[in-house]
Amino acid sequence: MTNIDLNINDIKGSTISVIGIGRSGMAIAKLAHHLGADVFISDKYASNGCRDNLEYLQNIGVKGEIGGHTATVYDSDLVIISPGVAADSDVVIESLRSGIKVIGEIEFGSLFTDSPIIAVTGSNGKSTTVNILAEMCQTDEINGVLAGNVGYAFSEKVLDELQNPDPNRVYILEVSSFQLEFIDTFHPFVSIFLNISPDHLDRHKNYENYLLAKLRLAENQTENDYIIYNADDPVLEEKLNGLKSNILTFSPKTNNANLFSVEDSTIINKEYATLTKLEKVGLPGRHNLYNLLAAASGAHCLGVSDQKIAEVIQTFKGIPHRLESIAIKNGIEFINDAKATNIDAVKVAIESYTKPLVLILGGLAKGNDFPELLNYKDNIKEIVAYGEARQTISQELAGKFNVTTIEALKDAVSTAYNLAAEGDIVLLSPGCASFDQFTNFEDRGLKFAAWVREL
Repeated sequence: MTNIDLNINDIKGSTISVIGIGRSGMAIAKLAHHLGADVFISDKYASNGCRDNLEYLQNIGVKGEIGGHTATVYDSDLVIISPGVAADSDVVIESLRSGIKVIGEIEFGSLFTDSPIIAVTGSNGKSTTVNILAEMCQTDEINGVLAGNVGYAFSEKVLDELQNPDPNRVYILEVSSFQLEFIDTFHPFVSIFLNISPDHLDRHKNYENYLLAKLRLAENQTENDYIIYNADDPVLEEKLNGLKSNILTFSPKTNNANLFSVEDSTIINKEYATLTKLEKVGLPGRHNLYNLLAAASGAHCLGVSDQKIAEVIQTFKGIPHRLESIAIKNGIEFINDAKATNIDAVKVAIESYTKPLVLILGGLAKGNDFPELLNYKDNIKEIVAYGEARQTISQELAGKFNVTTIEALKDAVSTAYNLAAEGDIVLLSPGCASFDQFTNFEDRGLKFAAWVREL
């Protein structure tokens, strides 16, 4: 009997409480119900979306509640939390106090698959890298399935695998620090660490906690697995070099641990054979060169040919909401970088352009260090600060920049347009979370694009 069979036997007939009724919570509940567990789902919110999701689950036999957590949550053998549920939330603390095991969504999904997992984490570039990997891992021998913190929840794809087995399946997961807080046996075959910089400090309280959460990605890996990290990131070099797994690095600079690097404007492999010229790379920007090299290294570990890797490097053009050109109106270009939820991502966006910028910053602050933008006084013509963080942005940057504060992003778009001149760029790169006014960064980016088109 395999470990998966044992885990299915353990879950069948057990009582499980799922906390959170968003995308991840829905996936957990559907997978647990399919496996024969008695599932109860609970969410402290009572939005229309929560109500619709609960109605769907009730129709398939899952019990639940919205608008608060009752004692029923603690009448369970296992509590599974969605990534949005913090480790210090009352429901998690009470569950642990009651002696109930608490795990996260990716831990739960991983119990029911033995398909290889390649997991990508980092402060910036995760979504771009996993999308590149997903394209590289479409071959006759490999079916790369994208999931995790992007697209579909991992548990949803695992349920699909149980219903439709595929021996060629490989999971490509974008993994956030939130998702790593409650793992136990989660075990990627390949873990990729892109970079580390302070982020989500509102959730993790300090940088050290955030870093420790990220590093958990490698804690269950063995000498048969691979750890790939950015050789130019000193924190990763200190924390990951010397672990028992097979250690590989990526960097444009030549390095003995690199599978790929750059020499004379050419991307080369370890044998110095040419993959492609830099001029043929489809995704501009030095930061994206790191993402491409990281993805290439992960794909190589899965047996993808250099020919396929080179093809994707030349053809991949980017993802929505990341430096996405929306429209040009009266000579003013509008760029949607709604996925930029921390200051490092904003800095990357600013460095990608040479034209004067009208920068739209704001949203829900999460321990952001806005004064780091003071180094870009020559790039930024105006700042329009919106949302909950607007006063903080104004206090920290006014006097050094021209800062206009606006409550709603919709009004910030028209304000930025009026402040811009022909040849300027209006750049939405918020540097904050989206949850003060939007469901997620995708919702923010889509609405930004719609409001631009209405101008």
